[in-house]
Amino acid sequence: MAKIYLPYGSVEGQTAQIAEYIAELIRAHEHQADTVDLKHSGDTLPAGYDGVIVAASVHMGKHEGFVTDFVKKNRGELERLPSALVSVSLAAHGDEESAEGYVEKFEEETGWRPAHVGLFAGALLYTHYNFLKRQLMKKITKDKGSADLDTSRDYVYTEWDGVQRFTEDFLAGLAAPSH
Repeated sequence: MAKIYLPYGSVEGQTAQIAEYIAELIRAHEHQADTVDLKHSGDTLPAGYDGVIVAASVHMGKHEGFVTDFVKKNRGELERLPSALVSVSLAAHGDEESAEGYVEKFEEETGWRPAHVGLFAGALLYTHYNFLKRQLMKKITKDKGSADLDTSRDYVYTEWDGVQRFTEDFLAGLAAPSH
């Protein structure tokens, strides 16, 4: 049984939901999984884990600073252990090039090159935004040519099957003998 640490950074909650879903999948495969919101837990990677999946959302073209700080501080351990990055952005819904660019910037900033990277679409949570953010997000969405402009509802773009495949691939890598 492997013990997996899932530190995450989430602004509106979609990345937290993805991290919790990954943890549920890991537990369903009879491993242990601990999710931790980095915004409230500090930047230390506890000892005793067999793998780490860092999950971070992208806002204004960047991953959260506290996630970047966690990765910089724990880079040695992340390189030693089987580890992965889950990057959650609206760009991952139809703009793969931008989503990949966010990960490249994150890798340059932290010096960490994760062996596994999952790019997942987040959510457009109009009903959670204040008036200004709702109008800004509607304008950005319209400028990108999307028809998802009804601000009385939310749009969740996460492809849960993709999250499941990513998680199962990560777990298969844990089970594979290292060379």
